[in-house]
Amino acid sequence: MHDYKKHPWTMVYAYFIYILGGFGVTAGAHRLWTHRTYKANTKLKVILLLFYSMSGMYSVVDWVRDHRVHHKYSDTNADPHNINRGLLFAHVGWLCMKKHPDVIEKGRQMNMSDVTDDPLIRFHTKYYQWFHLFFCFVFPAIIPPLLWGEPWMVSILANSFVKYVALLNAVWTVNSLAHYYGNKPYDRNLRPTQNLLVAFLTKGEGHHNFHHAFPWDYRASEFLYIFHITTIGINLFNKLGWAYDLKTVSPEVLQKTVERYGDGTHELNQYKELPSNGF
Repeated sequence: MHDYKKHPWTMVYAYFIYILGGFGVTAGAHRLWTHRTYKANTKLKVILLLFYSMSGMYSVVDWVRDHRVHHKYSDTNADPHNINRGLLFAHVGWLCMKKHPDVIEKGRQMNMSDVTDDPLIRFHTKYYQWFHLFFCFVFPAIIPPLLWGEPWMVSILANSFVKYVALLNAVWTVNSLAHYYGNKPYDRNLRPTQNLLVAFLTKGEGHHNFHHAFPWDYRASEFLYIFHITTIGINLFNKLGWAYDLKTVSPEVLQKTVERYGDGTHELNQYKELPSNGF
């Protein structure tokens, strides 16, 4: 007879793997390698690459290139997931269709030497299909059966497929929902918005109006919430000395930007401001 008491542990474990994979995307591919909002030592880079492998996404080089193009040509034909082509296109359609010629052209022009010259990135890119196959699908599924006797089919379904689909769609909401719904306290002229649902799903990436206004800020938000696991994680690695040179926007620049370009909703936010060191 099957022991259904094992399922909750497997669900908790699947969510944990979801968090780790997401951290590899948000702290690694996004905030470290795309925007260089902080620096990381070799140990942290290896950890981030392994966590990124758990996401099952394409190579770090491709991810970074697409995201840099997105920021430089946001909401134009050169934007890989241009929100002006519709919510569904921005969410997943852009991955199912041939790229617009402008996306290809601007992508080829993007300077990627800081990423491609990194020996760790080169090694991971060379074998990323194997890294992703093992860390996204194989490794997560073998732990529950070995440690607490979860049936293999249940573990594979929860930890290889449901987790994978959930994580992909969570990341995609940044391109879709966070460019469609929400307020714009930092720059009303930008399409990206502040979206708390997206911030919760992605553990801190939904404050998108802030992020597009200040893409060099490692926090990706002016405020720290309990579910901002990416910022909290970077802060913890900073305490260990593994993450350093954390960049933040100055209070003066932030205030001037809000006053000059904001939509007037900034003063409505009642949460405590995040100090420059994140604590």
